[in-house]
Amino acid sequence: MSFLENISLKPFNTFGIEVKARHFTSFATLTELQELSATHLFNSQPEKLVLGGGSNILFTKDFDGLVLKNNLTGIELVRENADHYYVKVGAGENWHGFVMYCVANNYAGVENLSLIPGNAGASPMQNIGAYGVEIKDVFHELEAWHLQEHTIETFTNSNCDFGYRESIFKKKHKGAFIILSVTFRLRKQPVFQTSYGAIAQELEKMGVKELSIQQISQAVIRIRSSKLPDPAIIGNAGSFFKNPVITITQYEELKKQFPQIPGYPAGENNIKIAAGWLIEQCGWKGYRKEDAGCYDKQALVLVNYGAASGKNIYDLSQIIIESVAQKFSVLLEREVNIL
Repeated sequence: MSFLENISLKPFNTFGIEVKARHFTSFATLTELQELSATHLFNSQPEKLVLGGGSNILFTKDFDGLVLKNNLTGIELVRENADHYYVKVGAGENWHGFVMYCVANNYAGVENLSLIPGNAGASPMQNIGAYGVEIKDVFHELEAWHLQEHTIETFTNSNCDFGYRESIFKKKHKGAFIILSVTFRLRKQPVFQTSYGAIAQELEKMGVKELSIQQISQAVIRIRSSKLPDPAIIGNAGSFFKNPVITITQYEELKKQFPQIPGYPAGENNIKIAAGWLIEQCGWKGYRKEDAGCYDKQALVLVNYGAASGKNIYDLSQIIIESVAQKFSVLLEREVNIL
């Protein structure tokens, strides 16, 4: 256990932004975290940042506090009943690796969430989702370490206040906890979700005759690989913006002027519209200024082609937000956390 000073965070964020942390440490066991929590440096730092995979963060400046790298790993089947498996995963496990483990063991429910970057601990924080599935659909409970009280608390599905890319950990409890582990309730008999996005078409291209969670996972991987850049090659944090939710009345008005605008039901009297489509219609897809850009295969993804600063990326996102608001009277919201 040690604290490092003035450490580059470039290897720890998928945008590949070069910033420094004043203090940095990591933990791989609960005992290590408890020992860290007893130190003067830990308790004297008003600003703490817990990093997992660093896949949903944009650094715009150095972090003048303590960065805690969560390396808690492990996957365990904790119990099962006639219908479900309850699978517990350490917060520091790679999310896609966890999904592949579940798919290989026929634990159904997360196959549509294949190839999402980041670690398992961030999945309930963001209520990550893709292709008709969200974490809240399969979430059972999580254990978290209270940074001030130095106690472990358990949060059930109802405690987490899940919303669209939201949870209590982004609102009321923002920065208050370190997620230690997450337990998912996964089905023994799969319920296939193939109607959202291009999954059905991809399965047809693959020549799939009999559906399985393995085939759906492979279809999702193929789709995502075809339109999303690999962060190891081009810095990015996946979808930079949330898909905006508007009223049916607003949607019908927009549809009169823009008949091709895509929309999906989002609860009573609401429609979710595709942020990527809005951005593309404003001409941003493929845009590049120096090393900051809007990806040429998916307008929802902002990218760092090498030496862009966090401010370069942020400024581009602001211009995009303003242009979409001007053209469509719709306000885009950033999904990525800005620091």
